[in-house]
Amino acid sequence: MNNYDDIINLPHHVSKNRPHMSNYDRAAQFSPFAALKGYDDEIEEVARLTDEKYLLEGTRVEEINEKLLLLKETVGERPLVKIVYFVPDGKKAGGAYLTVEARLKKLSEIERKLILDNNLTVSFDDVYDISLPNGSL
Repeated sequence: MNNYDDIINLPHHVSKNRPHMSNYDRAAQFSPFAALKGYDDEIEEVARLTDEKYLLEGTRVEEINEKLLLLKETVGERPLVKIVYFVPDGKKAGGAYLTVEARLKKLSEIERKLILDNNLTVSFDDVYDISLPNGSL
């Protein structure tokens, strides 16, 4: 006698209480799952590249300071300026250099900030370059 002789020829059981499950739903029960929640996000974050902030020295600092002085004299005219500046990354070391073109609203020497008409505030220490689109700086 075989171990399964008593059940081998019985008809397939059909539940009276539960609806028949489709093959798709049945297969979904065995699909892979994320055993380490957030792991993929962490890997993506580590792989994300950031730039290092350049340490400006000597003539470069003097050049930017001269441009800031010229802007101070013309701030009342609300000149259109193009600024390349550094934005620190909130999650890891480094950051990114961004370029913005907007009208200068205010130059605060006390706070050491440029305030643009789009309400963006840029610290003097984060400025990498300043120019006027018409080339006068």
